Amino acid sequence: MDKKLKDKLIKVKKSSQKLGLIDIKKRNNFLNILLRELIKKTNEIIQVNKKDTKKMSADNPMIDRLKLDKKRIKSIASDIKKISSLPDPLKETIEKRTLKNGLILTKKRVPLGVVGVIYESRPNVTCDVVSLCLKSGNAVILKGGKESDATNKFLVKIIKDSLKKSSLPIDSVFYIDAKNKNLLAQLFKANNFIDVIIPRGGQGLINFIRQNSQVPVIETGAGVCHTYIDKNANTEMALKIAYNAKTTRPSVCNALDTLLINKTQAEKTLKQFYLVFNKSDVLVYADSKSYKILQNLGFTNLKKAKEKSFGKEFLSLKMSVKIVADIQEAINHINKFGSGHSESIISKNKNAINKFQNQINAACVYSNASTRFTDGSEFGLGGEIGISTQKLHARGPMGLKELTTYKWIIQGKGQIRI
Repeated sequence: MDKKLKDKLIKVKKSSQKLGLIDIKKRNNFLNILLRELIKKTNEIIQVNKKDTKKMSADNPMIDRLKLDKKRIKSIASDIKKISSLPDPLKETIEKRTLKNGLILTKKRVPLGVVGVIYESRPNVTCDVVSLCLKSGNAVILKGGKESDATNKFLVKIIKDSLKKSSLPIDSVFYIDAKNKNLLAQLFKANNFIDVIIPRGGQGLINFIRQNSQVPVIETGAGVCHTYIDKNANTEMALKIAYNAKTTRPSVCNALDTLLINKTQAEKTLKQFYLVFNKSDVLVYADSKSYKILQNLGFTNLKKAKEKSFGKEFLSLKMSVKIVADIQEAINHINKFGSGHSESIISKNKNAINKFQNQINAACVYSNASTRFTDGSEFGLGGEIGISTQKLHARGPMGLKELTTYKWIIQGKGQIRI
């Protein structure tokens, strides 16, 4: 391992060992200083962010993830304020009991330690991750993408200044320049220094890290999200929800990718679909049945779906549409092509809703609501480090508690095992 990197990782590890013991008032004080500094330096952040956005094509839908303005910076500060107001996760005693032999067992929540986060495009992740990690007593290693490198560096400077002002360990946060790609391979082998790596980005990034890292990985980010319109759905509600899920922020992971329609609803739904979606320049990849209907209606922003049109996270104003025979076909399709992120059923039938929510394999399963709500802030977590799509340790939006583990504290009076 590179000596400079090793020396830095040793400092981060030592900082993590201190953080979990620091009083919650000091950790919250850091968050309050940070949010004030972000608001104070809003105009400077926007100017630096423009250096990054200018490098990206204006018609690239990913620019929405990259751009920071006054409203978004205010939102970042608001999330930090929410995080600071939440209870200290490290004070929680999960379980306490006394065994027959008199041993007292206490299951206590503790930090994970050092959390490495590798992410793309979104500079707001820098502040979200640092706020959640330090509040939960974790040190953090950040590896942002080249698209947002200038913004990330400036935000980290503000974070470092806030650490100094709050007297928290300055090495609690370590940012790796996006240009230092050669350090990634070394991070993946740094299991003596890093407790977990969390990738936030597209499926390609997630697959690369999962396949190469010797450090445990929690998968987050990639969302192939479906909405199924059941045979007895309220069509007006269904299209309102689908339109919201697809068009409000198409570049985010909880946006709609595939619309599934029960065959009994197909004609009626697609006639209204045409009216609703035609105004938003959404490109539709339609299966043969829905293609024929939409083509006859005069919907022109249309292509014939291929196998690869399903199970795809579009992250843009593109989507696929498929007509299914019944709810079971919809469930089978989602469990085959979904990423385990967020899925929704639109139905008035309670039995259908129960069947869907019980059988769908995903972190978040909705009924009669948009998948766009899958978000740590919306769930009352103050923010999120990512949406975990796996089953071990954490699932769904990862907030403060999901950045902790636990240990057993055992108190005895001389007991021995016979």
